[in-house]
Amino acid sequence: MITLLKGAPAGAALREKASAIIEALKEKGVTPGLAIVRVGEEAGDLSYEKAIYKRCGAMGIEVRTYAFCGPTDEELQAQIRALNADPSVHGILMMRPLPKGLDEASARELIAPEKDVDGCGSASLAGVFTGSGTGFCPCTAQAAVEILDQCGVEIAGKKAAVIGRSLVIGRPAAMLLLHRNATVTLCHSRTADLREAVRGADIVIAATGRPESLDSSFFKSGQTVIDVGASWSEAKGKICGDVDMDSLIAADGNGGLDINVTPVPGGVGAVTTSVLALHTAEAAARQNP
Repeated sequence: MITLLKGAPAGAALREKASAIIEALKEKGVTPGLAIVRVGEEAGDLSYEKAIYKRCGAMGIEVRTYAFCGPTDEELQAQIRALNADPSVHGILMMRPLPKGLDEASARELIAPEKDVDGCGSASLAGVFTGSGTGFCPCTAQAAVEILDQCGVEIAGKKAAVIGRSLVIGRPAAMLLLHRNATVTLCHSRTADLREAVRGADIVIAATGRPESLDSSFFKSGQTVIDVGASWSEAKGKICGDVDMDSLIAADGNGGLDINVTPVPGGVGAVTTSVLALHTAEAAARQNP
């Protein structure tokens, strides 16, 4: 049986925390402000941006987008510096990855650590990797673990496989699980016997960025699968996750596949925006003690 782990409960719990902080800030006359920096019009970025406006805007966070088409590094970096200096902006989210030809490393390091609500700079990532608790964790990586907690999935002592080694999701997600005493295998494009590595895990976080690239042969009964993929599928004409749900459904019908998996949409994405709202509220509170 395939059980869908929807993100709504975890998202609601996070928004409740954020709302309490936002109300306290408004009593001080402070409105949390979030700036989105986007280059181009990639489908996944636009979908995420739309969700941010809907979720954060409804909570009383002022969201503004700074969109570019073919900027130079200097133009992009100038905008980030301006946002760092703007006291009405408490959080900065830069959509990543940036298009080829732009210096993403320099851009993300320019974001002031206290406004780095998506944890993309070295100062924030250092907190994630050391477990110090300083800075903010990348939102999607945190969202994956929030769903595990909300669904009562035991992490300590379990085997976990994270597919994808980016600094956006894969590596920080692996660190979060490691800090929770899971035994983690970090898989990537060069991993030998990827199916074997994934099938041997109790918990799987899929972050390949390739739509429906993981069919039922990668999974076994008893696993919990967190699908963080959100890529455009030309074949289906819509955003799809990394997990081929049609293949899972077929395998379930043929012989039974007892597995817990997050849907796309309605899974991690719904929680990611709530994590972002909480981080923005917390950043505003820190900047206005």
